[in-house]
Amino acid sequence: MSPTLVILLVGSCVAASCALIGSFLVLRKMALLGDAISHAVLPGIVIAFLITGDRAALPMVLGAGALGVITVMLVELFNRSRRLKEDASIGVVFPALFSLGVILISRYAAQVDLDLDCVLYGEIAYAPWDTLTLGGTDLGPKALWVNGSVLLLVLLFVLIFFKELKISTFDAGLAASLGFSPVLIHYLLMSMVSVTVVGAFESVGAILVVAMLVVPPATAYLLTDRLGTMLGLAVGVGVASALGGYGLARAWDASIAGAMAMVAGLLFLAALLFSPSHGLLARLLQLWRMGRRLSGQLLLLHLRKEGEVVPVSTLERRFGWTAPRLRRVLSGLLRSGWVEREGEGLRLTPRGAEVLETTGRAQLAHKL
Repeated sequence: MSPTLVILLVGSCVAASCALIGSFLVLRKMALLGDAISHAVLPGIVIAFLITGDRAALPMVLGAGALGVITVMLVELFNRSRRLKEDASIGVVFPALFSLGVILISRYAAQVDLDLDCVLYGEIAYAPWDTLTLGGTDLGPKALWVNGSVLLLVLLFVLIFFKELKISTFDAGLAASLGFSPVLIHYLLMSMVSVTVVGAFESVGAILVVAMLVVPPATAYLLTDRLGTMLGLAVGVGVASALGGYGLARAWDASIAGAMAMVAGLLFLAALLFSPSHGLLARLLQLWRMGRRLSGQLLLLHLRKEGEVVPVSTLERRFGWTAPRLRRVLSGLLRSGWVEREGEGLRLTPRGAEVLETTGRAQLAHKL
């Protein structure tokens, strides 16, 4: 298997697993939990070294995973105490645990190279050469086995608990009334977040994992209002970011993880601008159309009040409109036959008067 293919497969596996699990974090307004876990696992790495005396990646990843679960439990404990909200709980827990890790390092492991950059930040370019050996047999890149297994585990989790995740995410009270515990689902979801984040540490790094947990789901959130579609779009955006980022990194001779995160950010920016339902341009167009409809309604009501031909110049002066704006407002009214020209002025037609009498304001605004 070529190194390029290994990097693309590892990046795609990480992107897909993070996108699936991150979609629920975005919907639950817990998007920064992945970042919290990536910092809070430091004492787990140190404790794993102190217990085993070994700097191998597996004990450190296991220690990091255990601290990831503890982080989730502490955040939930503080949140359920009703003294702190979710974001404040995250902000309290992960600096405290990260500081504990720094203290442990300075006190017990100051002279030891724990290779924290490898565990916390990773380097996906090295993934093809870090192989998994079992019984003397080379089974291929370890990162591909680890992240492929994590993706399969996350996929099975989402498929098995999709209904429970959906209901508990949008209405925890309804979930409890239907007979399953939203708290249990929450802990399962948070445990999967911990497994996903820690599983990708060594191969791609925490920074890329945090980006893939948040950015592709946030992009998909702007494009659809259906959960199933959002999950599919999030995975698609994540994989596209991984593939496009690798191509960009090759072209620029730059960091692969950084390029993948940047492509994800560019895709989010495109969705933010051009999303048909939630994009900024769509909102601006909607506001423009609303202003045009209200202007047309105001003009009809004014013509009915006057009851006679009103010169165009008088309308421009009264409403403070420019001639081009008045022409834009009149275009739809003239096509509908609700207003007619008479010399240099405008008159409300009988059809327009009938529409004003029989149509409610909301319906009138819609027709305009």
